[in-house]
This record gives sequence, C-alpha cells and structure tokens, in this order.
Amino acid sequence: MTEVVEIKKARLEMAVRRGFRNWKSQFGEDFGPETHLSDISTKTLISIGYGKEKSTFYLLDLIMNLENLGSGFEFSEIDPKAKMAVLDRYLFLLDRTRFEYMKRLGWLENYPGEEFTLVDLIVGFDRLAPRLQANIPTLSRDHDAYKEFQKMNVFEREELVRKLIPRAIKHMEDQSTTL
Repeated sequence: MTEVVEIKKARLEMAVRRGFRNWKSQFGEDFGPETHLSDISTKTLISIGYGKEKSTFYLLDLIMNLENLGSGFEFSEIDPKAKMAVLDRYLFLLDRTRFEYMKRLGWLENYPGEEFTLVDLIVGFDRLAPRLQANIPTLSRDHDAYKEFQKMNVFEREELVRKLIPRAIKHMEDQSTTL
C-alpha cells in the first residue's frame, strides 16, 4: 500500500515540476507543490490574473500538466469533456488570482481558498471548488463600500465583489505598464 502512495506522490511531484517549468522560465521565481497565491510576486500575479493573451497559457499549462493532459500548448487538441474540465479549473483559479490581487490592494480582507496551495486547488478541484465557490470574499473594513456590504444579503455581496473585478483588472493593466 505504501508503494502505491509513494508512486502517486512521485507522479504528482513530476507533474508539479512540469507544470511550473514555464512559470519559472517566464517569471524567474521558485514555484512548487507548497506555493500559495500569496507567495507569488505581485508582478507574476498581475501577469496570470490579467486573463488575456499570453497570461491564459500559464494557468492552462499548470492545470493540464497537473491533470496529466499534456502541455498548455495542447489545449486546443484535447477532447471536449477534458477541455471543459480544464476551463472550469482555469476560471476558478482566475477568480482566486484576482481575489488575491484585490486583497493586496486592500479591497478584500480574505477570500475562500486562500489557505490552499495552487496544486491543491487544481488536484482537489472536484472536492474543494463547490464549497469554495459557495462562499464570498470578505470586503475589507477599510473599503468605501464596507458598511453597505455589511447590510447586503449573500447575493448582493457576491455581486458587489464581482463588480470590483473589472476595476482590479484595470488596475492590473495600469500596473503592468509600470512594472
């Protein structure tokens, strides 16, 4: 039984190395199985959280490698069911990335899933995502809309936080030109 566990662990470690290979060369940082979004530099967070053009590749590549579906370069070649599973994980991680950025801006106090590593969020997606997606990030007490946020119901709170995402993306765009 321990041999089976060791083989699974070794396979995951290999997948993690493959998944972060392009991240390391592109961003010049160390990433591994214990990397949380909070461990990533703001410059890298902006690059992957922007969600356009080349930035999409890095999350897709990580997901596909961890799910043993090949490289992110092969995304268009995988079967439709696998493609949907990858996209579900991608959108989930993109949300977490943007929430982390908003937290760094001081807009959020915390967000669901910040305690998990990137690897855990991807590999444990089926188990973690439903619970994490059902929870809403907490607006910072220092945010202008905090008092309003406190009076809102769950749906209104989620809407308010989601309406902050375009502002965060605009902020990322502005920052990416100065980094």
